[in-house]
Amino acid sequence: MDEALISTARKRYHERLVENLVLTISPSGVASNADSNNAPSRRIAQMVAEKLGASVREKLQGQTAGTLFEQITMQFVSDTFPSLQHLRPGSWKILKLGNQSAIKTSDFAQYEHLSYLAQLVSENRQLSAMLGNDYMVAPDVVVYRDLCEDEEINDGKRIVSDDVCTMADLRKRNGGKPILHASVSAKWTMRSDRAQNSRTEALNLIRNRKGHLPHIVVVTGEPLPSRLASLALGTGDLDCVYHFALYELMEAVREYGKQDREDIVETLMNLVDGKRLKDISDLPLDLSS
Repeated sequence: MDEALISTARKRYHERLVENLVLTISPSGVASNADSNNAPSRRIAQMVAEKLGASVREKLQGQTAGTLFEQITMQFVSDTFPSLQHLRPGSWKILKLGNQSAIKTSDFAQYEHLSYLAQLVSENRQLSAMLGNDYMVAPDVVVYRDLCEDEEINDGKRIVSDDVCTMADLRKRNGGKPILHASVSAKWTMRSDRAQNSRTEALNLIRNRKGHLPHIVVVTGEPLPSRLASLALGTGDLDCVYHFALYELMEAVREYGKQDREDIVETLMNLVDGKRLKDISDLPLDLSS
C-alpha cells in the first residue's frame, strides 16, 4: 500500500530540517533546539534529534535556524494543505512573510483598514506615540484564499447577480483583497519572550479584524514540556500549538520520565490530552476544518 501523503510530507519535513542543519547535535551532545543550561531540555532534545537522524555538527549561528525553520514549515504546509481541495476547496496561496516582507496583514480583507490607520499614524506624532505599530502584524507564514470570479460562483447554477452580494469579501467583482485563512507563527525554540511574542501577534489579529477570524497557530521545535505549556495552556488566543515532532517527543519524554521525572510526562500529556498540543501532521487537516 502506498504511504499516505501526509506521512511522506512529515518524513520529508524532518529530512529538510536535518539536511539544512536546523536540527543538529553538537560534538558535546547538545541538540540545536535545546537549552544548554537546562538538563531536561538537553536530554530530551538529544533523544528526539537522534530519533530523527540528526548529524553531529555545530548549530547554525544567529537567527539562521529560525529563518530556515519558517521556510521549511511553509514548505510542509505547501506540500499538504493544497491537496485537501475535496475538504476545503478554493484557490489557496501559502507564503512566508516576516517583518521584512512587502506583504502585511493589511493586504488581506479582514485587515485592510489597518493600512489607513498606518497612514494616519505616520502623519501624526501624537497618534504614533499613543498607538505605536503593535497593531501591524507580519506572521511568519500565511495561508490565504484568492477571490472568486462570478463565473466560478455561478458554476452549475446562477448564485449571484448584479443586484445582490455587492459587499461579499469572496466575490472578486467587489474589488476586495484576498482572505486570510491562517496565520502560522514558526518558533524553532520557545523561550519566554518568544512565547509572549506569539501571544501578542495572536491577540492583535483577534482584536483588529473586520470579518471572520483566521486560524491562528504556532509551530515549534521546543523540547521542554514546561515551556510548551507556557504557550499552549489556556484558550482564547491561539487555536493550538503544533510540535515539529510530537510523536518522537512523547517517546523521549516517557524515557526521560523513568528517571523519577514523572512531572515532565504529566505536563506533556496534559497538553496532548487537552488538545492544546498536536503534531505537525495534524495541521493540514485542522486548516481544512
